[in-house]
Amino acid sequence: MGGAVSAGEDNDELIDNLKEAQYIRTELVEQAFRAIDRADYYLEEFKDNAYKDLAWKHGNIHLSAPCIYSEVMEALDLHPGLSFLNLGSGTGYLSSMVGLILGPFGVNHGVELHSDVIEYAKQKLDFFIKTSDSFDKFEFCEPSFVTGNCLEISPDCTQYDRVYCGAGVQKEHEDYMKNLLKVGGILVMPLEEKLTKITRTGPSAWETKKILAVSFAPLVQPNHADSGKSRLVHLPPVAVRSLQDLARIAIRGTIKKIIHQETLSKNGNGLKNPPKFKRRRVRRRRMETIVFLDKEVFASRISNPSDDNNNNEDLEDERQEDEETKPPELKPDPPVNFLREKVLSLPLPDPLKYYLLYYREK
Repeated sequence: MGGAVSAGEDNDELIDNLKEAQYIRTELVEQAFRAIDRADYYLEEFKDNAYKDLAWKHGNIHLSAPCIYSEVMEALDLHPGLSFLNLGSGTGYLSSMVGLILGPFGVNHGVELHSDVIEYAKQKLDFFIKTSDSFDKFEFCEPSFVTGNCLEISPDCTQYDRVYCGAGVQKEHEDYMKNLLKVGGILVMPLEEKLTKITRTGPSAWETKKILAVSFAPLVQPNHADSGKSRLVHLPPVAVRSLQDLARIAIRGTIKKIIHQETLSKNGNGLKNPPKFKRRRVRRRRMETIVFLDKEVFASRISNPSDDNNNNEDLEDERQEDEETKPPELKPDPPVNFLREKVLSLPLPDPLKYYLLYYREK
C-alpha cells in the first residue's frame, strides 16, 4: 500500500506532500506527524526509504504507508483525554503520535502479537522520550504495550473511546471489534478490503463509513494446538497518576504559558520587514526574419556584430546584480528547547529540575 504522494527529502517535506494531497487535513494531526520523525522507526540500513509513501516490512517489524496512517489519524478524530487501543501496535509509531494528542490524562494501550516487536517498540519509545525536543512541546500520553493475540482480549476488559486495528479483519470478527468501543466511540479497521470507520451511536446502534480501498495482511487466528486453551490477553490497568506526577504536569504547563507570553511580548505584533523584490532586467532579443521561397520556409537571423557582445554584457550585469542583492547565506540556528532552558534556570534543587525534565538527555 502507498505511493499516493511524492517522496520527501525529510520528514517535514513528506508531511507537506501529505497535506497537499489532502491526506492530512487538521492541525492536530499535522503537529503529531511533524513531531515524530518516521525515519526513527526504521532500522538504520533501511532509512533511505523512510520518507517514501510506502509500507515497510522487515521480519516481524512493519510500518504502514504514511498515507494510510494519515487517513487513520484523521478518521479517529482524536482529542485530549480520550482512551485509545491499538490492535497490532507494531513499532509504536502510530501509538506515539496518538499519545501526543491524548495528553497526560488520556489512556494509550497497544496489543502486539510478536514479543520481539514489543521490545523494538519500547526501544523506539525510550529513544523518543529521552532525545526528542518534540517531547517537551507536548504533554505526552505514554503508550503501554502487551504481548498477545488481539482476538483473545479478556472479556472483562474496559471499553475504549478509540480503537484501531492494523490488520485485515474478517467479517466474522466485526462484532468482536465493535464491542471494544464505548458508546460514542470510533473504531477504524480494514474490513473486507476497505479502511472502515465505525461509530458507536448507541448500545446497539452503529454508523459505518468506508474510507478507501486498502490491502492488509489478515489478522492471525488464535492457535490453541499446544495447550488447547485460549491465552487471554489482559490489558494494562488504567493507572491513576500520583500527586507528584500531577504537580509536574501542572508546573510544566505553567512554564510553557510563561514562555509563550514572553515570546509574544518579544515579537510584538509579529509583523516582519516586507521582502525586497528583485528588479527584473529586460534582455534585448535578436530579430529573426522568416523568408518564404516557393513552398520552402527558411529562417534567417539578422543580427548586429555587437548583439552578441551586448547580450553577454547583459548576462554579466544581471549576474553581478544578483550577487549584490542576494542576502548572505546564514546557517539556521540550532533548535532551542526553551522549556528545558527555563527549568534549568529556576532556583530549584537539581534533583527537582531533572524530575521536571523527566530525566531526559540534553
